[in-house]
Amino acid sequence: MRKNTVMRRNVAKRYGNYLAMAVAAVLLFTGCSREAGEAGQGGAETVLSESGREPGNGILPSGEGIQEENTEAEGEDGNGQTDRELEVRFGDRGEPFVLYLYDNPTAAAIARHVGTTEWRLPIYHYDDYDGWEYMQYYDMPSRYDDIPWDPEEVTDGKAGEVYYSEPGRIVLFYHDAQIQGEYTRVGYFDATEEFVSAVEDNPVLEGWGNKIVVIGDGR
Repeated sequence: MRKNTVMRRNVAKRYGNYLAMAVAAVLLFTGCSREAGEAGQGGAETVLSESGREPGNGILPSGEGIQEENTEAEGEDGNGQTDRELEVRFGDRGEPFVLYLYDNPTAAAIARHVGTTEWRLPIYHYDDYDGWEYMQYYDMPSRYDDIPWDPEEVTDGKAGEVYYSEPGRIVLFYHDAQIQGEYTRVGYFDATEEFVSAVEDNPVLEGWGNKIVVIGDGR
């Protein structure tokens, strides 16, 4: 009887040792796997961080990438196009044409003023000044004297281009021309045949001897 009891104790002890060894092996394997996973996760975060992304989600921070696109669109002169547009009619009953604005303080100021009240500007001189065959100019009321401008030398006027010059003058080229002047870029029209015809065929106001250009908010 005593011999059988001793044998059972030895067997139990042996199985207990086996169980302890098995548990230790599982814990060792789990710890190694966790360390490898953490090391791999840390490497991915480093790559995302070096690429300018937020760790762990791969999403570009707000504004990143967009700024690069805007900078590229602006080009060297910093006059990138905005999504702001104005609507222009040549004559009170003329068809509307879209004036696409550049991204600069001058264009922004003009858009801000036009956004509060539609401009109806007279063209007192339309065929008796130097360059009337390819350009027109429209003088704004003197109360709009807060429009900033950053003049640059312009020697190549393109059809559809719109500029600003002091004091308070908007200049439109409706044909290509070689010129020389100090202007700030405001925006441009698509110089289609319909657009050129609308500028050239703008009727003279009966009894007034001038023409009218109407500029409104295109939104």
